[in-house]
Amino acid sequence: MNNVEPATILQMDKESFVRLSTYITDVYGIKLPPVKKAMLESRLGKKVKQLGMNSYKEFLDYIFSDQGKKKELLNVVDLVTTNKTDFLREPLHFQFLSDVLLPGYVRKAGLKSIKIWSAACSTGEEPYSLVMALEEFKRRNIGFDYTLTASDISIRAIQTAHRGIYALDRIETIPVEWKRTYFLKSKDNTRKLVRVKPAFRSKISYKRINLVSDAYGVAHESMDIIFCRNVLIYFDKTTQEQVIRRLTACLKPGGILLLGHSESTMGMDVSLKQIKPTIYQRPYASA
Repeated sequence: MNNVEPATILQMDKESFVRLSTYITDVYGIKLPPVKKAMLESRLGKKVKQLGMNSYKEFLDYIFSDQGKKKELLNVVDLVTTNKTDFLREPLHFQFLSDVLLPGYVRKAGLKSIKIWSAACSTGEEPYSLVMALEEFKRRNIGFDYTLTASDISIRAIQTAHRGIYALDRIETIPVEWKRTYFLKSKDNTRKLVRVKPAFRSKISYKRINLVSDAYGVAHESMDIIFCRNVLIYFDKTTQEQVIRRLTACLKPGGILLLGHSESTMGMDVSLKQIKPTIYQRPYASA
């Protein structure tokens, strides 16, 4: 009987873990406590071996070198970050958008174009969910239009979002009529894949944005609505407050910020008024 050696995972020494986790926290705001060491080893081990290296010290020396920063550092960030998302995730937010926010914009200012930002778009399920909701409203309100910006820290996630190709079971939560309107099935019946139709993929403008950075590249007071959901949970309290302040500065007076179901501004010094759980408004300027 043949004895097969089990695959071994390269162990990360304590010094390398501290060096990498400190960098990720300082530059990207993502908390990586010691319990995350096994996760890092699992995600990065293959990359270390691909580069022909035998230790994490050698690996980190390389990725933080001038050559490594150009070739591999962003790939490492992609591997470290988590991209968990679904279509129509937290459906009450999309219901509030369709039933309250969008009709409110039409009533207040007539039919106009509004600006929306999906500030942690991951692999695209959130911005495409927004496109579907916005297109459905647009169909019922001739003259209404929108611009939609989507951003993420992960280049790999943005590339996936831009392609708009998903496993068929990923769209199970979407209404049947929306599936027919917004998606195309693969012509190869052996491949259980769908793709967002070109007309709707083109509605989204993608950017790589690090929310911990001061420079978002988003104009001050330019956004009507910002979705920033389920990313603040990876930051410490101080970083959360800093990010929310920067996002608020990008909202027009009266603009809306939507956070994830386990996120809030409680205990923070921010210029936002809660109008529903996880839904906040930047106050209008005082008369």
